[in-house]
Amino acid sequence: QAQLVESGGGLVQPGGSLTLSCDASGIQFDIGPMGWYRQAPGRQREMVATITYDYDITYVDAVKGRFAISRDSPQGPLYLQMNSLKPDDTAVYYCYARQLFGSRESWGQGTQVTVSS
Repeated sequence: QAQLVESGGGLVQPGGSLTLSCDASGIQFDIGPMGWYRQAPGRQREMVATITYDYDITYVDAVKGRFAISRDSPQGPLYLQMNSLKPDDTAVYYCYARQLFGSRESWGQGTQVTVSS
């Protein structure tokens, strides 16, 4: 059973919106921080947004004011509301979770987001 499963990606026009979801029901440890990362072709994977167990949130500068990360509970699910999408947001988006007390971590399989007219 996959531990983290993303959904909600797709093709959207510039200026449009998408909401990504991450189902963490397969996780076998108490979750601490969670986050969304992305990787565009030819580029390194980068952090998009993270949210701690205490709901402290961090965004990469490129998405501030446009994206919003949230989680329903410490064990998820995790969401990423993406507004005013730009072609530069095109990437595979990955969900991430790390153990609250410990070093175990998990990555989802990724979901493709394509912003194009």
